[in-house]
Amino acid sequence: MWQAEHVRSKLSALYPQSTIEILGMTTRGDQILDRSLSKVGGKGLFVKELEIAMAEGRADLAVHSLKDVPMELPEGFELAAVMEREDPRDAFVSNDYDSLDALPHGAVVGTSSLRRQSLIAARYPHLVIRPVRGNLDTRLGKLDRNEYAAIILAAAGLKRLGLSGRIRALLEPERSLPAPGQGAMAIEIQANRDELRALLAPLNDVATARAVTAERMLSKVFGGSCQIPLAAFATVTGETMRLRAMVATPDGSRIAHADASGPADAPEALGRQVAEALHTQDADAILAACKADVQ
Repeated sequence: MWQAEHVRSKLSALYPQSTIEILGMTTRGDQILDRSLSKVGGKGLFVKELEIAMAEGRADLAVHSLKDVPMELPEGFELAAVMEREDPRDAFVSNDYDSLDALPHGAVVGTSSLRRQSLIAARYPHLVIRPVRGNLDTRLGKLDRNEYAAIILAAAGLKRLGLSGRIRALLEPERSLPAPGQGAMAIEIQANRDELRALLAPLNDVATARAVTAERMLSKVFGGSCQIPLAAFATVTGETMRLRAMVATPDGSRIAHADASGPADAPEALGRQVAEALHTQDADAILAACKADVQ
């Protein structure tokens, strides 16, 4: 809802003569909280109802956290704009400890992400990792009831909701490589809405759009979903883009890394290049093991 309000304020500033209404909706991804996303259908659970609302003419556009958007959109839909990225890092949140390094043996860490799970398991095998689902208030409430010693969340969500004070430490990409699209917001429309695409064009941030295109292309090569512990993070400096990526087994016992740079205006090519580098490190076998483990 914060994201929808944010987009409305941006559009109202651009087009003060327009009336912009928010159609609040609860998706299946919001409703199913007792199981991990990897076991109940993945990213599409957060967008399907919104796409139906657009198809039925009840909504003109949908605002998403890009990391929740499937790599393949249904026919007839497209991403019209990707807004400037917030902090893409993971955040360590705890009432009693300052960092993952400070957690004692057997401490319970909550995360809804297989990617985070694998990275934590690889570096901190003495910790217990358990799923934690729900909105931020729900997750923080579970932490405050001492169900977890710490939880790992996206820094962007905490900052957008004015909860930066809950962050005890930010995990740099070198330690916790972000998910494809993490920290970025995207606006989805029906592909035949040319006039709407033009209206949304000023909200598109070119550098962010290029970076997430590279990340999502790499993820697409591997059939990216919540069932795969996959990370991809691109940064743009001038005309050059750097893309770092990782695939791993959920227990962190097998990890493949890749890192390459290329022209910023050719993000899909860089995504495919880094995907190929992961292939050479037996990424396919790692991901096959992941899927078998999830099933």
